[in-house]
Amino acid sequence: MRDCSRRTLRLIAHEPVTGDEPEYHGALTRTSADNDLPGDADVTFIEVTITDPSDFEGDLLVHGLVRHHRYRVLTLRSPAVPNALAALLLNIRDRTGHRPHIYFRWSEGNPALNYLRYLLSGQGELAPVTREILRRHEPDPGARPHVHAG
Repeated sequence: MRDCSRRTLRLIAHEPVTGDEPEYHGALTRTSADNDLPGDADVTFIEVTITDPSDFEGDLLVHGLVRHHRYRVLTLRSPAVPNALAALLLNIRDRTGHRPHIYFRWSEGNPALNYLRYLLSGQGELAPVTREILRRHEPDPGARPHVHAG
């Protein structure tokens, strides 16, 4: 992460389905188009595996950067996805001195039902919940990691 932070640090929240190269390529292409990223954007995918969602005080287990095909992927294990992403972003910011950018896709469906899904299973509409967690932990908007949803 320190090496990547020498340039704009761009992270894509990703929920893998097949884990094959076309999946990662498609996610990068969609994210780039939705957020007007430059064609040569240097990105790292972030994937969170849910542990026991009833464990409200679990450890955040982060596994180093690995390569899936030609893409860098950082994997985490946590009881809740938004909390894990917010903790990771704040940690990266504190360790590197740079504010990372994270990119999400909007979920389809009712926002209230997505929030209820988050409360019950640690999943749901990730972008606004992650941003709210960041806002509560970092009151200065100029120091907060950037959250993008497209």
